[in-house]
Amino acid sequence: MPKRMPSLFIPHGGGPCFFMDWNPPHEWDSMAEYLKGIAATLPEKPRAILLISAHWLEDAFTTGGGTAPELIYDYYGFPPHTYELTYPAKGDPALATRVRDLLSGAGLPTADNPARGYDHGVFIPLKVMFPDADIPVVQLSLRSDMAPAAHIAAGEALAPLRDEGVLIIGSGMSFHNLPAMFKRGDFPNIGKHAEAFDNWLTQAVTQSQAVRTKALSHWADAPYARESHPPRGEEHLMPLMVAAGAGGADAGERTFNDWVMGAPVSGYQVG
Repeated sequence: MPKRMPSLFIPHGGGPCFFMDWNPPHEWDSMAEYLKGIAATLPEKPRAILLISAHWLEDAFTTGGGTAPELIYDYYGFPPHTYELTYPAKGDPALATRVRDLLSGAGLPTADNPARGYDHGVFIPLKVMFPDADIPVVQLSLRSDMAPAAHIAAGEALAPLRDEGVLIIGSGMSFHNLPAMFKRGDFPNIGKHAEAFDNWLTQAVTQSQAVRTKALSHWADAPYARESHPPRGEEHLMPLMVAAGAGGADAGERTFNDWVMGAPVSGYQVG
């Protein structure tokens, strides 16, 4: 009998940041160490991974149901070697079908795209977390309407997978305002404001299930929410909604926090 897996929300960094030189040089070191250490915290090796990335949006929740997904190098302007990175993890069509069945059973429309590859929200963090690429991976899209309640409901529907040896991972960023990160001088209060939102987010995730669900469903009303995730930028927060929903009644905790490019970034675990 598999041991129950936690549900995770991880920061996936900026592009292929863990596999290239950066200025300043150690900007992403703490995040990389956090990702490297996750495997040792799990109750056992997952039989499969279901990963919800910020970089795939569809009208309906869609699985990547292929057997050997290729990589999608969906980042731009980085060194040539970062477009040669590999991550040959196999897909799991049977798990993809199980995911769609669970979502459909909860009244959520679904689709499948067997030709879909792994985007960088999948292969970049997994290459750090599970470098052997020996665990099958199924990617699940976000829903393009960005409705928080629908993503939480999707997570709730997927919760049984945690007792089937499947590690559910939401891959995004708790702060994602690129203009503020790259032009900090134009946003003099962004650090203070982002910290206020990060504190709110942590308090929300660590509440009871009912309180957590209500708070996250109305995340845009939080302090400085739209400075931390500008309109059409909340796709980096939506994977957290799925992960939180999948956590069910289990307790949530913040498992990572660091300041990166002038703003706090956090990771969370439920269960």
